[in-house]
Amino acid sequence: MSNYQTSKEYKIFNKSCYGLTELKENSIEALITDPPYGISYQNNYWDKDLPNKQIWQDSYKILKFGSFGAVFSSIRLMHRLMVDLEDSGFLIKDVLFWVYLNGMPKSRDVALDIDKELGIESTKVGSYKYVQGYKKEGAESYRTEQEKHKFEPLSALGKKYKGSGLGVKPAYEPIILIQKPLERNLTVAKNLIKYGTGALNIEQTRIPYEKGETKVGHNPHKLGRVTSNILRTDEFKDGYDKFFVVPKVRQHAEDFNNHPTLKPIDIMHHLVKLLTWENQTVLDPFMGSGSTGISTLTLKRNFFGYEIDKNYFDIAEKRIKYIIAKPTFFDTRESHKKAI
Repeated sequence: MSNYQTSKEYKIFNKSCYGLTELKENSIEALITDPPYGISYQNNYWDKDLPNKQIWQDSYKILKFGSFGAVFSSIRLMHRLMVDLEDSGFLIKDVLFWVYLNGMPKSRDVALDIDKELGIESTKVGSYKYVQGYKKEGAESYRTEQEKHKFEPLSALGKKYKGSGLGVKPAYEPIILIQKPLERNLTVAKNLIKYGTGALNIEQTRIPYEKGETKVGHNPHKLGRVTSNILRTDEFKDGYDKFFVVPKVRQHAEDFNNHPTLKPIDIMHHLVKLLTWENQTVLDPFMGSGSTGISTLTLKRNFFGYEIDKNYFDIAEKRIKYIIAKPTFFDTRESHKKAI
């Protein structure tokens, strides 16, 4: 266990999280994690399957009665993960929607496939530069720019289905909000008194009023509105833009943190503040490059993390040591512009 100037404690393990043998039962106040989604994201080996439900059973044991958890997931397999969580004893409380406008469409023009199937060569109509940085072979093969040809269908049937695809553009990522039930025969108040868990920290996650905005509601709170289950990346300018806004992370080839599913510190701050109070402890059994730990320690909580991949573990360790040395680095309204 390491102690630093922040007086917060953390311990991270470069090993499989299954078992959580280093932790005591009924000892942790919150679970925040971004586990494998089981969708083979960018063909990464660690995302071939959903986690074995054993990890949720293990987490259930070490969490205190009434503790909350936030588990990132995918649209396609969220339902299966929710069943595993529920089968392990957790209550499904809500699904938070992390909404953004710059999701990458996962589709293609099937009209070109029709041409190919019919043995007809599609018409080349030009080229374009692909600059989003798609990582086909994983985090090490970052591409900033790629020349691609543009085609149009030539066959009559292909022209009929021109522009047809296989899916719509993704615009949100689900975060499953779970809770370990209160201890039997305890009310929420009694559970809070005994364990310090059982409620969400609404006060710290209120959405501030915009400059010049009139306070709303029958009994307006000086700190702003109660946070909702929609977390926006972009302001929609729809006349009722009253949601927590947090930008997505833009990855850069020159950064030492090459984890392909890096989560923004601001969204981790929001979840840590929502699920815990200062001096409480957060567990992340799928730590990755350590964003949960960075946020937890910045916000004066304690942290336990597990990561089996040595490369990502080393990145997490480096980031955590950095934040221990500069504990206020991410503690600003501009934190979404920073990356380590």
